[in-house]
This record gives sequence, structure tokens and C-alpha cells, in this order.
Amino acid sequence: MRRGLIATIATMLCAVVAPRISLAQCTANGAPANCGVPGSVLMTAGRVVRLQMGVGSTALTAPTTSDFDAGFNSTTGPTLTVSANAAWTLHIRAASALWTATNTSPGAPARANKPATDLQWSLASGGGFAALTSTDANLISGTATANTAATLYFQTLYNWTLDTPGNYSLSIVLTLTSP
Repeated sequence: MRRGLIATIATMLCAVVAPRISLAQCTANGAPANCGVPGSVLMTAGRVVRLQMGVGSTALTAPTTSDFDAGFNSTTGPTLTVSANAAWTLHIRAASALWTATNTSPGAPARANKPATDLQWSLASGGGFAALTSTDANLISGTATANTAATLYFQTLYNWTLDTPGNYSLSIVLTLTSP
């Protein structure tokens, strides 16, 4: 036991007093003396993407009789800002196939089967609306950018005989990817 301890201590002492080997050395003599040692650094920059949203929740415009007659109304949604150091795509989808409905009027239950497709989205206030589904749809894409901003617009569809009084909500999922 004692012999093993002495060997361990001797090994430790050799490691401490052994001269260190430098990969680069420099020696200068005289005045003025200059010495330079070349070196290098290495950095790996991965893909970096960021999505910022003006607000986390959008209150849709409550429908009026004119909206029910027209079959829809419109709401300006959040502004989305993407920053990325590579190509990117922003996707949109509903978190579920149906809205969550809460009763607000006795004798008139809220529509429990209001489909997510009753909410439509667009990047233009005047049209080109697409129905929201529970499958990812390409919202917008681009190349490396410090900040690309887009405003999301919604149209909510209404039907006199189907859309009963109630509080309705639908979660939306925005997914930013960089392939």
C-alpha cells in the first residue's frame, strides 16, 4: 500500500515539475524587442431565427347583423416580425379542428362544432383569404433578414342558423423554420 502511494506522489511531482511544451514560442533580444506569435480562432455560427409578435392574442370583431348578412367580418391581427441568418419559412395552423365554445345565453347553447375553417387568414387586408386548418400552411418565407414584418388579417365566417350566442376561442400555432 505504501509503495503504491509513493509511486502516485512521484508521478504527481513529475507532472508538476515537467517543462510545459508550447505550441508557439517567441524570443526577442535587444532594444526595442518585438515578438509575434501567429494564432487563430474558430467560430461556428449555426442557424438563428426569431419570431416576434406584436400581441399574443387578438380579439376578433364581434359580429353585427350586417356581418351575419354578409357571412363574415374582418379583424386586423398581430404584426409578425422575422429575423433570421438563413432562408426561413413561417407556417400557420389551428391548434385544433374546432373552436372552443362557452355558453353565454340560457336556452341557446354555443356552437360546439364551429370548425377552425370558419377563421380565414391573409397577409393583405383586402383579400386572398385562406381557411385556417389544423395542418401547417405556408404563411410567408424569405432569405436572411434583420427584420421582415408582415401583418396578419383575419376574416371570421358567420351563419345565421349555425352560429349561436357564446364565447368562442381558437388557438393558432405559428411555426418558424429554417431548413
